[in-house]
Amino acid sequence: MNYRCSNNNADLTKQFHSGDFILDNHILVISALLSLLPVSELRGAIPYMAANNIPPLFAYIYCVAFNSLVGPVFYIFISTLHKIFIRFDWYKSIFEHFISKARMKIKDKVDKYGYLGIMLFVAVPLPITGAYTGTIGAWVLGMQKRKTIPAVIAGVAIAGIIVTLISYLGLETFSFLTKKVNL
Repeated sequence: MNYRCSNNNADLTKQFHSGDFILDNHILVISALLSLLPVSELRGAIPYMAANNIPPLFAYIYCVAFNSLVGPVFYIFISTLHKIFIRFDWYKSIFEHFISKARMKIKDKVDKYGYLGIMLFVAVPLPITGAYTGTIGAWVLGMQKRKTIPAVIAGVAIAGIIVTLISYLGLETFSFLTKKVNL
């Protein structure tokens, strides 16, 4: 497929090839930010790209790539913050109380589902079930980073497939309700 890159300024228009659709730098930046934000992640980025007529395969790969960064980066971030704050008694007592309670509450489920559970949790494209929540959940439960990251990334990939299918098939399904206007 042919792609053309533009940033809405004729002098700065760059061509990747010569194109069927315009790949605006603003669309790329906004999609990357939506993929990285905890409030939207893939669930906001892929529909945004679909609304801007970006092909589904490109939208999927681009948004999944950015959302996959959340697992390792966020795991390192919360681990680093924890190492800094654990020195304070007030944090240590709250943390130990919260963690021991959380671990005891769901120990059976973690033992039963483990990293597959993390992957499936992240894969469900609903609010509060994304890469951030999966990563922090695994971290709080003391799951290994080297096994958590692939589980989160696999969950992101599955969620990306689901959101892409819904976004693109949904837009096509309801296209008869809209009128295309050529400017």
